[in-house]
Amino acid sequence: MDAQSSAVGTVAKTESATAVLLRFTPQPEHVRTARLVAVAHARRVGVEAGLLDEVRLAVGEACSRAVGLHQRHCPGEPVVVVLDAIDASGSGLVPDRFVVTVADKVSGAVPGPRDGAGAPDAAEGETAVRSEEDDEEDLDDAEMGLAVLTGLVDDLDIASGSDGGSVRMGWPVKDF
Repeated sequence: MDAQSSAVGTVAKTESATAVLLRFTPQPEHVRTARLVAVAHARRVGVEAGLLDEVRLAVGEACSRAVGLHQRHCPGEPVVVVLDAIDASGSGLVPDRFVVTVADKVSGAVPGPRDGAGAPDAAEGETAVRSEEDDEEDLDDAEMGLAVLTGLVDDLDIASGSDGGSVRMGWPVKDF
């Protein structure tokens, strides 16, 4: 399985038939597009108008964080975003949550202890030419982005694994 299909598979495990999948090169100008699509989809599935600015800011922050990580560590890999309305209650009735998952391909991007354990390693056959200052800067950027998201989104799940990380955010969908 190639890296691209692995990233899609990681975030697409629970997506429904109405999910929107975005995959874009890690360039800052694509973050605006992701924000616009996220807000349009949130509005369509029934997220309250008062929460749309929160959706816009959170998706922008999560995508900017993923773009920054990809630009530094894997510029050839796309950032993957899944937008979906789900039934989190498990009732099988109507969707009650709007969920956005932003996936990156940088292992160890979720900040851990400051001993360097959370810093991404060089790929096989490559030499890691990174200073301790570079690792500290990456952790500081990642921590800042996550701090903003933590203060902004109530339903937030941050995960990291050997094949990359994901930021999952959710907002309530109003009843029609």
